[in-house]
Amino acid sequence: MTDTRTRLLDAAQRLYAERGVDGVSLREINAAAGARNAVAVQYHFKDRAGVLRAIMERHLPDVDARRHALLDAYEAAGTPDPRALAAALVRPLAAKLADLAGGGPYFLQIWAELVGRPQGPPPVAPGAPGDSLRRWRRLAEPVLAEDAARLHRRYTAVLHASIELARRARSGPHTDDRLFTSYLIDVITAILTAPVSAETRRLAAERDAARAARNGGRAD
Repeated sequence: MTDTRTRLLDAAQRLYAERGVDGVSLREINAAAGARNAVAVQYHFKDRAGVLRAIMERHLPDVDARRHALLDAYEAAGTPDPRALAAALVRPLAAKLADLAGGGPYFLQIWAELVGRPQGPPPVAPGAPGDSLRRWRRLAEPVLAEDAARLHRRYTAVLHASIELARRARSGPHTDDRLFTSYLIDVITAILTAPVSAETRRLAAERDAARAARNGGRAD
């Protein structure tokens, strides 16, 4: 028999995916899980942040393991390869499209919501669930042009990949995600390698100058 904590987590990730993290109360999670104790969520997870942390801990270790393996191969090759880096970002998450039993498609939708928030995805320490993304960011920086790095091109790649995978998850399940995944890797490669236009460089310089002026001559 499925234990109460697992039922609560299953219900939470489904409701969060369907209605958004802020659109679901702890009481609704209790009800959807069929928990007889009115404070079961608080007992097992304390609060919404605890529920989200448990969802991440359910899914991110698998994502991390897949991404670290791809990044190990990338580093062993010893040659900068933007598409290999794009694949290391996309493929570990795309594998969750097929994880129907574990709620992988729900996780992808929740992850995209968290990545899209102003503060971005939750920060993680080395070795914690999700730390493969920290490693990916570090390895991706050298392949970016200086202007692209300053304009947070890596975050743009992470955000676009997350949004597209969440969209795919919402429309599924699909019988075959290989073409979608390969094309998304192509797009992320283009994001990482696209040149920065003269207009964008000029506007970025104007922004930086304005920030420096506000800070008494110090850039942010």
